[in-house]
Amino acid sequence: MPQNRPPSEERKRRKRELILILCLLPLVALLTFAETHFLNFGADFPLSHTLLMFAIININLLLLLLLIFLVFRNLVKLYYDRKQGQPGAKLRTRLLIAFVTLTLLPTTVLFIFSINFISTSIAFWFNVPVEQALENSISVGRHIYTQTTDNNRFFIEKTADEIQKKKLLHTQTAKALQQYAAGRLAALPMDTLDIHDPKGKILFSAKSEKLDASLTPLSPEEIFRLNINDTGTKNITETFLSGELIRTIAAIPFRAENEAIEGYLVMGSLIPTTLIRNLEAISQGSSEYQQVKLLRQPVQQVYYLALTIVALLVLFCAIWFAFYLARTITTPLMELAHATRRIGEGDLGFQIAPAGDDEIGILVNAFNRMTRDLQMGQEQLALSARMLRQQNAEIEERRRYIETILKNVSAGVISFNSSGIVTTINPSAEKMLGLSAGSMLKRPYKKSIPETYRKLAENYEKTIRESKSDLEFPISLTVDNQPRNFHMHFSALMDDTGRRMGTVMVFDDVTELEKAQRMAAWREVARRIAHEVKNPLTPLSLSAQRLRRKYKNMLEDPVFNECTRTIMDHVDVIRNLVNEFAEYARFPAARLRPGNLKPLVSDTVAAFREAHPGIRFSFHAENHIPRIPMDAQQTHQLLLNLLGNAAGALGEKGEIQVALFRPSGKNILRLEIRDNGPGISPEEKGRLFEPYYSTKSSGTGLGLAIVNSIVTEHKASIEVLDNSPSGACFRIDYPLHEEE
Repeated sequence: MPQNRPPSEERKRRKRELILILCLLPLVALLTFAETHFLNFGADFPLSHTLLMFAIININLLLLLLLIFLVFRNLVKLYYDRKQGQPGAKLRTRLLIAFVTLTLLPTTVLFIFSINFISTSIAFWFNVPVEQALENSISVGRHIYTQTTDNNRFFIEKTADEIQKKKLLHTQTAKALQQYAAGRLAALPMDTLDIHDPKGKILFSAKSEKLDASLTPLSPEEIFRLNINDTGTKNITETFLSGELIRTIAAIPFRAENEAIEGYLVMGSLIPTTLIRNLEAISQGSSEYQQVKLLRQPVQQVYYLALTIVALLVLFCAIWFAFYLARTITTPLMELAHATRRIGEGDLGFQIAPAGDDEIGILVNAFNRMTRDLQMGQEQLALSARMLRQQNAEIEERRRYIETILKNVSAGVISFNSSGIVTTINPSAEKMLGLSAGSMLKRPYKKSIPETYRKLAENYEKTIRESKSDLEFPISLTVDNQPRNFHMHFSALMDDTGRRMGTVMVFDDVTELEKAQRMAAWREVARRIAHEVKNPLTPLSLSAQRLRRKYKNMLEDPVFNECTRTIMDHVDVIRNLVNEFAEYARFPAARLRPGNLKPLVSDTVAAFREAHPGIRFSFHAENHIPRIPMDAQQTHQLLLNLLGNAAGALGEKGEIQVALFRPSGKNILRLEIRDNGPGISPEEKGRLFEPYYSTKSSGTGLGLAIVNSIVTEHKASIEVLDNSPSGACFRIDYPLHEEE
């Protein structure tokens, strides 16, 4: 995702660009030098022009290559962006095609027209008539010079021959020579006429008025240096203010050599300055034309190259501008898309850098305002959510606290809403009533609780709904075929507005409490009976014994003996009963010591097996029985009472099964004593462990009460069950510790 470059990256980018420019400058210089060296246009084409031309071409080429590189890089990037489905790639492609199309059509037309125009113009510059006119003009100039030298040669030859024939170089004819020379200068189209002797000394010199006064005849050295023997004449061209003077020198006689030379004749013709200047202009124009003609092909190629470069520059500039414009449009849009994704991911603090004051900038500013508003809203929602979570945590903590209380409270709690749906049932309620929370929660209580409790709950709920007050009462129910006594409390649940929300039922199993209260009362009764009855028993027994001893020999009446024996027997019975009362009232605390229950049970069963041969006794125990804290004497008494009751219920025939084992999944040691006798009715089960309650006419009702006390002292539990198919089962569960 394009982002604003940090300052450090921007500085690095500028540094790279500066290094690239510094590296390209020597490259341009090197290319220019190489092109100038290998592509020399000749001495007529100035070196400075060549350097400038190639420098400009190289700079343009490098700029073009740089632009081509940038455009190509952007095209490749655009291709891969489209291939990868990057956002904005399709828009950039459309803008690129539009700009290239709009630029390519007029550029192509202009390029073709410019090529034709350049070709026509260059062909017009170098057409045949112009070149022919320049060549003819130069030929005329050359002809003037040639004609002048030819005239000089012709006239100097004639004059030299006449001087030779007339013998004018002799001393006696000096005056005749001067007259002849002056007349000859006036008659011929010559501007100077000089005559020298064989040693080069001047004999006659004359010149026209057109010549400068500074003009002097040739010196002897100049004459001899010309060496006229080769061609017969020599030409010397000299430039003066009045024009160019062409002097022609010849020997007298003409073509004479060495000793045959009698003298030298010098004649000159003046070409006027105006003509000279015109000829020079024509020559310079022709030279320049030829120079330009040499550059016709390079110039035409340079124009073509420049035009091509300009066309490509226009095209690539259009492409680059298309990329730039697409970037200015797509970059903010891509940033918006990226920001939208960031916000969708939850980063509401994400902001986009301002993008100017145009429509896209307005859109970016509106987006930033929206994100700020969303962030503020999120912060407010987060604050509200935090407060709500805190409240929920408090509610959850309170709920867990209440659940913990309900889970650990000994009372049973069941609640249901105004529609009769069970909302709460704690473990104590499940255990007391033999219910299952999984089958009752979130279900109508009328369909989830047993029929035994349903009508009771309906009646009491109706009473509470009508009276709108709490209801508290005791009740006896049969749970798992065991009579249980409960203390019930029904309450209506009301909200702050007084609207009824449901009903809560709190109850306690008071069976054991009532049993303990009764046992405590019976202990107090037994203590008082033992105290009040035991005192007169001894005098009664002693008095009966004294009467029997004193009157035994005196009275032979059988009635007396029977009465005294009856008194003593019943006193013993009463004493035994009082002793049991006293023992029950002051039942000693158990002295618990770690011991093994298995041999104690085995020995007791063996003793009963011998005492009751008609009853079939069986004892089953696991191989490994853990040791438990126990009072061996009290445990032995417990076994005697339970086995004695079982044997008494069977009479002379039956079966008693004794088992000692650890139930699977429970940390207890279980002792079970089963018989196949008549069994115990449900009504009797509820009072079986109460003192002085006995199902036998001769029983005291203290045996099972003592058993219950022993079990309680051992922190164990005892319950009475029905044996299958008949009889009763006494089950005692001893708790085990982890180390056991």
